[in-house]
Amino acid sequence: MAGDGELKLLGMWTSAFVLRVRFVLNLKSLPYEFVEENLGDKSDLLLASNPVNKTVPVLLHAGRPVNESQVILQYIDEAWPDRPPAVLPSDPYERAVARFWAAYVDDKVRLAWLGILFRRTEEERAAAVAQADAALETLRARSGSAPGGSPSSAATASGSSTSCSAATSGGSRRSRS
Repeated sequence: MAGDGELKLLGMWTSAFVLRVRFVLNLKSLPYEFVEENLGDKSDLLLASNPVNKTVPVLLHAGRPVNESQVILQYIDEAWPDRPPAVLPSDPYERAVARFWAAYVDDKVRLAWLGILFRRTEEERAAAVAQADAALETLRARSGSAPGGSPSSAATASGSSTSCSAATSGGSRRSRS
């Protein structure tokens, strides 16, 4: 069980990967200290805790680092099995299905949405919207029908109830500063 000061999360409040970890820590009612990182001026603690990727999130448990959000979520589930709810199903096949859909959202949906946000030309953004719509349609098509579980929670979390083209059409674009 995590005591005061035993869990420390290095991250940025704007990172979806960090938010994913914070959500699960809070869901399991695990006390932790959040340390905001500046990736433009990385702390010695971050560099020592994640010397390979030098990225967030990093969960420090009793001073030992666990890196990468999906790995951290699995670690939390395994380290605190007595703290409901479980992040992943107990059945190995259902866990594999859940991991597949989590990777799908990370690989397909997130990258397409980043393309929508950061492409410079309208043609590039239109191509990214088409990629996002295709990825979300795959989630919608499998929702409720995936063996051992469905991607419906991943689809909901990624906002797939509306298409990207509908969400980005009409209205002006605001630049990020």
